[in-house]
Amino acid sequence: MALADLAVSIYQQFTALSLVQQILLVIGTPFVYNIVWQLYYSTRKDRVPLVWNWVPWLGSAVPYGMQPYEFFESCRSKYGDVFAFVLLGKVMTVYLGPKGHEFVLNSKLAEVSAEEAYKHLTTPVFGKGVIYDCPNVRLMEQKKFAKYALTKESFINYVPKIRAEILDYFKTSEEFDMANRESGVANVMKTQPEITIFTASRSLMGDQMRKLFDASFAQLYSDLDKGFTPINFVFPNLPLPQYYKRDAAQQKISSTYMKLINQRRETGDIDPKRDLIDSLMAHSTYKDGVKMTDQEIANLLIGVLMGGQHTSAATSAWFLLHLAEKPDLQEELYTEVMSVLGPKGGKLEDLSYEDLQKMPLVTNTIKETLRMHMPLHSIFRKVMKPLVVPNTKYVVPVGHHVLVSPGYAQTNERYFPDPFRFDPHRWDTEGAAGGDDATVDYGFGAVSKGVSSPYLPFGGGRHRCIGEQFAYVQLGTILATYVYNLSWSFKAGEKVPDVDYQSMVTLPLEPAEISWVKRETCVL
Repeated sequence: MALADLAVSIYQQFTALSLVQQILLVIGTPFVYNIVWQLYYSTRKDRVPLVWNWVPWLGSAVPYGMQPYEFFESCRSKYGDVFAFVLLGKVMTVYLGPKGHEFVLNSKLAEVSAEEAYKHLTTPVFGKGVIYDCPNVRLMEQKKFAKYALTKESFINYVPKIRAEILDYFKTSEEFDMANRESGVANVMKTQPEITIFTASRSLMGDQMRKLFDASFAQLYSDLDKGFTPINFVFPNLPLPQYYKRDAAQQKISSTYMKLINQRRETGDIDPKRDLIDSLMAHSTYKDGVKMTDQEIANLLIGVLMGGQHTSAATSAWFLLHLAEKPDLQEELYTEVMSVLGPKGGKLEDLSYEDLQKMPLVTNTIKETLRMHMPLHSIFRKVMKPLVVPNTKYVVPVGHHVLVSPGYAQTNERYFPDPFRFDPHRWDTEGAAGGDDATVDYGFGAVSKGVSSPYLPFGGGRHRCIGEQFAYVQLGTILATYVYNLSWSFKAGEKVPDVDYQSMVTLPLEPAEISWVKRETCVL
């Protein structure tokens, strides 16, 4: 009763104020609270240094969202490698560099949770029951199920399919139309999402599913990708057009998978070696005997294809743009491809998985692109138990988030000399320093236990991307097919575009166009 009386008294005093005073009080109170909270936080000797902010709730969202690496570096110069900032009402504790990678990515499952950090963001995109919308033990088994389609035998079969898809795209797409044109201009932010969705669906999902995919599916996956923005991180569902498009895309893609799954169930036409769809239909029973539902299989297929589509699309777009500035490097790549294919008659149709293993410059070009443009600029975890920062007195409390940024380390001169120079040859002699040969199996196969390297483009720990080898096969085939058939450059005065950080994926700002010309060896 006393609280009710107090509330009535406060309300009466508030209503007795003038309208101007009421407005000032409503607006000013959050600012006062924000300042008082930060002052109190700064007195805690067990808390990491906090980046000061003046705007309640918003915090440092603007500088972080516009230029995250510059924001991190400016904070590091003031506070060191460990600091915290407020992001849309959430306190993010950042630990930069290899020690930070070790701190977060190898933390115990009971201490930090990717599921709690991401599930509200990913569930509307992928669907229920998969990825982060399930216990971690389930996710580890889902990765194991998916790895049936990521074997060396599978990769050998994928290369000719990927090559065929690229050549067909060169022949029929508006950007190239190479059956009728000798040169032209291509927007890589249109071509590469389409090429990667076609090549990934053909190789991973099989011929039947590929026939159901057209260019509109690249747009659908783009609409899904727009579900991974900072605003989605805080508000997963809002009555806005981008949310409607996300949900419509998820339903369209899911129904397309379900159509084929239902057809195969009805006919009994299931061959685990044919494609990932059949593999999951045959191998998706958890250790406790529970089977994935067909809808969950469809949802997992969305996640698997998207995991490769948006990252490979961004990576291939970036290496095309960097190579447009470096005609000499293009010629080096062309020479390497031809030297490997030469003993086989120099024909692109003979390009094989084994050939890609003999092309170090192709591999290092991909590696260098991933160094400069790690697809995800930030990796989050939610703290589930008080987390002590090693060798400090700092404790990250329950409910806060920890953040690491391998992309920051990969573009920092402390770890890579001249970090903004695109130079695949740096990998001729330079390895991923600070690595660890020890491995650990989280349930989906052995992966490197060490995450103390500054170079972690595929993440690390139990959430390390399982598609790393497939990415190199897909991207290597794309790059080799490009340099065999085309040479390309920028129009006069143009250069590699800046990075667009609006999404969680680091994309080139448009326009991102290259001018291409057929080579003498072009097969079209």
